[in-house]
Amino acid sequence: MVRQETDVTLRRCTECHGYAYGGGPACAVCRDLVDGLVEGAWAAFLRQWDTVAGGDQERALAEMVAAEPDRHDWRIVDAALDRLVCPDCGGRLARGPVGCPACDLAHGFRYAAIETDRRGVRPGNEHAIRVNVSVVRRPQVTSESEVLVRRLLLPLLLAGFLPTTQEAQRVSALVKTSPPGRRAPSVERAVEALAEGFSRTRRAARAAASSPTSPDTPAATRHRSARGRPR
Repeated sequence: MVRQETDVTLRRCTECHGYAYGGGPACAVCRDLVDGLVEGAWAAFLRQWDTVAGGDQERALAEMVAAEPDRHDWRIVDAALDRLVCPDCGGRLARGPVGCPACDLAHGFRYAAIETDRRGVRPGNEHAIRVNVSVVRRPQVTSESEVLVRRLLLPLLLAGFLPTTQEAQRVSALVKTSPPGRRAPSVERAVEALAEGFSRTRRAARAAASSPTSPDTPAATRHRSARGRPR
């Protein structure tokens, strides 16, 4: 599956005024944008298979993808699971409540899907995107603090950012030490600082890349997550 290049700039959501994609699941606009990450891929997948959305053919295609997640891109796998009904809880497969056996099993197997990093991003960026998307789309099984961090970092990841170990540790420490009433604004300020630093670094990299002596951008990397890899 061909990945689009990273966004040129981060942009604000017209509804919540944070970075687009980062307001979900509370912000309906951001929630739809996040869902669109998998729905757009599924629509393209249906076109490849000459299949119309809705009906038995689409369901059969979704069942095929769910049965062999290691052969498909993670966005295709997530979209396929959305179209299947959990036999235990009756909701969307892999998105049910905590402790639902079938949903937990499907959620674990989804991490066997293919993750393909886009050109110009650090290896592991696509895995970070799919983990954060999974948390935002399945918030009921995750702590509020983790949902907060995952959703706020998602726009940066989509723009090509990947936090260093030190940056991730600083944000984690901030979450643990901030009083509940101040946690959200504290993390928001920390993410804004990361976004500003990332934007400066990207501008500098583009300026360097415009030089005729600059090396070529590394090719995209392709890898799979280990089955059962933590969210």
